[in-house]
Amino acid sequence: MKASAHHTPPLQNTSSSAWTAFNGANTKSKLANILSLEDFETKARAYLPKALYGYIAGSVETRQSWKDNFNAFEEWGFVPRVLQNVARRSQSTTLFNHEWSCPFGIAPMGIAALSTYDGDQVMARAAAQANIPFILSGSSLTRLESIMEVAPNSWFQAYLPGEQQRINGLIARVKAAGVKTLVITVDIPVAGNRENNIRAGFSTPLRPSNRLIWDGLTHPRWLLGTFLRTLMDGVPHFENSFAERGAPIISRNVERDFSNREHLDWGHIEKIREQWPGHLIIKGILNAQDAALAKAKGADGIIISNHGGRQLDGAVSPLRVLPDVVQATGKLPVMLDGGIRRGSDVLKALALGAKFVFLGRPFNFAAATASQDGVNHAIALLKAEIDRNMAMLGVNQPEELGEAFLMRLYCECRGRYQRIGYCR
Repeated sequence: MKASAHHTPPLQNTSSSAWTAFNGANTKSKLANILSLEDFETKARAYLPKALYGYIAGSVETRQSWKDNFNAFEEWGFVPRVLQNVARRSQSTTLFNHEWSCPFGIAPMGIAALSTYDGDQVMARAAAQANIPFILSGSSLTRLESIMEVAPNSWFQAYLPGEQQRINGLIARVKAAGVKTLVITVDIPVAGNRENNIRAGFSTPLRPSNRLIWDGLTHPRWLLGTFLRTLMDGVPHFENSFAERGAPIISRNVERDFSNREHLDWGHIEKIREQWPGHLIIKGILNAQDAALAKAKGADGIIISNHGGRQLDGAVSPLRVLPDVVQATGKLPVMLDGGIRRGSDVLKALALGAKFVFLGRPFNFAAATASQDGVNHAIALLKAEIDRNMAMLGVNQPEELGEAFLMRLYCECRGRYQRIGYCR
């Protein structure tokens, strides 16, 4: 749908954006050679201890779902329009009564405060500055209340046990903190089989060992710049699991706090809806029937997700089920995460019906690389890619996108996916 005459975005400054690649010329020297989100991971891998890098980058078992998150995007190609006068491009997207500057946000990530000092605050401030949503993880080491002070438009994501009393206490706390959008993650009834964590030396709770100590000592910049600075504030705790402060990251009680999630069901969602006055988002849905149920139970939106390939190995990519979920939910805002690394990925998801997308690992690696400067740079990179690709696709606003701009490049034939000439 074209922009109406009474709501026409201003002309873009084509001399500085549309005709030049984003090459880091206006960034600090440390970031000048980081030209894409993938570049951050290389830098972060050198900075972070092996155990922590393995935790962030890892998935489960054979990594099938993690790989499929990327493969799904490669199976679609663009069919652009030309001569469309794209001088009035705008990425502005209205979602839950807020006009965001871009159609992407920062996904929830646990223990991000160990990637860089005060990592949750770093990402929240960068998101607020860029006017994109930041979702604070329920497994974060930073108090929800402190995040809301610096970034009052932040969302909060909760991992809930099937214990109504504890759910009620957390909901009351989140409400008192001023949160307007609550995200309930529903794809972790039990922990995924993260063999990679064991191989990398990472565990929850964190168990000090000679291996971990050596890992820290051989990464002195992280040891001094992140870990020791963090310890000066006290042993990190899981701050937002419940109404009360959670266990320290080295405590065996962590396992107790993370248990009983297998009891959570739709009845709990109904009760949450009764007491939660803000926007309610269900995250972790892959089945169109569940999406329809979420809508029926009063959800204001859903995030299609396979938890970044970190839960059920073999679970399909969110992009594959996106059209079916959109069809099953009507006008309910459908969001997506998983496998997004480029502006082209964002636009493919939007063309298939997503209202918004979220990215996790790239922003975590950006924070590890250069704190808030890194996250600012990552946001700018992705925003520039989206703008450039919108121009080349022939659209001025995200809502103009649709399946007519896409062609399926692969189909299942004789038991395998292969490239095809023309198939929608």
